[in-house]
Amino acid sequence: MATFATITLGCKVNTYETKRYEEGLLALGYTQVASKAYADIYIINTCAVTNTAASKSRQMIHRVKAINPAALTAVVGCYAQMESEKLIEEGVDVLIGSAHKDQLPQMIHDAYTMHRKTHVVEAIRSIRAFEALPIHRFQHQTRAYLKVQDGCNQFCTYCIIPFTRGAERSLPLQQALGIAEELVHNGHREIVLSGIHTGRYGRDIGTDLETLISALCTIEGLQRIRISSIEINEISDRLIALMEKEPKIARHLHIPLQSGSDEVLARMGRPYDTQQFEKRVEMIRSKIPDVSISTDVIVGFPMESEEAFAETLCTCKRVGFSFLHVFPYSKRSGTKAASMDGQIKGDVKKARAKALITLSEELLLAYKKQFIGKTLSVLFERVQDGIAIGHSSEYLQVGADASLVSKFCDVSITHLSKEGILIGNAKEV
Repeated sequence: MATFATITLGCKVNTYETKRYEEGLLALGYTQVASKAYADIYIINTCAVTNTAASKSRQMIHRVKAINPAALTAVVGCYAQMESEKLIEEGVDVLIGSAHKDQLPQMIHDAYTMHRKTHVVEAIRSIRAFEALPIHRFQHQTRAYLKVQDGCNQFCTYCIIPFTRGAERSLPLQQALGIAEELVHNGHREIVLSGIHTGRYGRDIGTDLETLISALCTIEGLQRIRISSIEINEISDRLIALMEKEPKIARHLHIPLQSGSDEVLARMGRPYDTQQFEKRVEMIRSKIPDVSISTDVIVGFPMESEEAFAETLCTCKRVGFSFLHVFPYSKRSGTKAASMDGQIKGDVKKARAKALITLSEELLLAYKKQFIGKTLSVLFERVQDGIAIGHSSEYLQVGADASLVSKFCDVSITHLSKEGILIGNAKEV
């Protein structure tokens, strides 16, 4: 049977969706090869979140054609949605934007066997149905991902996502539970709930994230539920109370801050200010004291002054995040921010990013050290240098005896290794 290779750009949701395409083609009898290998079929799952990401998507399309000019090229995702006409003119064989992704493996098969082109790109804001892209098994992984939400209605000034993925839409509750039960049956013990705007799950179908998580907690054999990311104004009192009483819910919340300056937040179109953010974090910690709270920060947003950046540094220190994901602002054509005055020079953005990364390293080290002498719940995932490595509920790397891979354990932490891994004595639970 013919061979295929996949190339994924962009976010974790894209990574998830690519795994579904791989599963579908494998089920149809195709053989997967490495992304840089010679293949009969190439799937390029594109990104358009910045101009650079869009450019990389185009480069990948050209690269695979250089490897095998006769290969069938299937282009899917955000860049395909934004630049469909251009890609059709350039001869892409299978083109799908942000809808009908569930049909991609079959479309590729039909196009390959019947030697025909297929192009399906709908007007983005007309897409309302959630397409379930269930992955039934994550090979060699104890952790599984479940995409439950897509799209965004927030329209931050720097973000193109509402124009590439469309309006918010959610996976029906019972369908989500059915997929989760199958994942657990196939040996996965932790499920990560993912989406473009995961915290707004269910608002379009008359339910909510808290109801989904409560139902997931009742699945026998599912030992941990993790939320991939959630906005500060979506962390309800109900969710905090649920986390407080239910040990299955990971003690880790990734909450994007984006800037620690109120002026910058306003220009970004974010729906909170720093006081609201900090007050909510304080409330969360009052209920769940050791919770890990990580964040995203964009540096060098248009008109970000030295004073505004200093405010961001101070805010991050005050909040005491466990770690930061730092992104230099990158212009994206079609967004309001792209045409704003006061674009920041690259060397300034680089210096500010470096300062925040240094702070992140300091915060993470301090956060890890507070667990020495405490007990953490750990799911061990792999063996590295003779020891089992896994993640705690707080998403900290923990090491113990190599025989514990794929097991849940309570680990009494004794010390922090020079590699930054918490080491301890484990007891299987």
